[in-house]
Amino acid sequence: MDERQALAAFAALSQEHRLRLVRHLVTAGPEGVAAGSLAAEVGVPFSNVSFHLKELAHAGLVGSRREGRSVIYSADYPALSGLIQFLMKDCCGGHPEVCTPAVTALAACCPSEGDTAHA
Repeated sequence: MDERQALAAFAALSQEHRLRLVRHLVTAGPEGVAAGSLAAEVGVPFSNVSFHLKELAHAGLVGSRREGRSVIYSADYPALSGLIQFLMKDCCGGHPEVCTPAVTALAACCPSEGDTAHA
């Protein structure tokens, strides 16, 4: 991800409804959520949800697909990972302890297969 893409992503995320939509889509997983359900679940008026989703798609943060009469939206995980990577790329400046809290937080939300086998 380059600076221009990161700026577009941050601009899209700087609106509260869009941030809620992305967070909900991240939680929903790769299968995604229909636009109508998404509006209700996140509390965004249905008349506005398509506008916000269009802005997020334009920034490359969400994707969509048609299933019958529904449009299903899902988070673009590679783009979101790229945004995190863009922020953290030059982290630490030779001091790994600076990045440890962020790395620990990410590891906690996405345990590896080996970790889930012990649960």
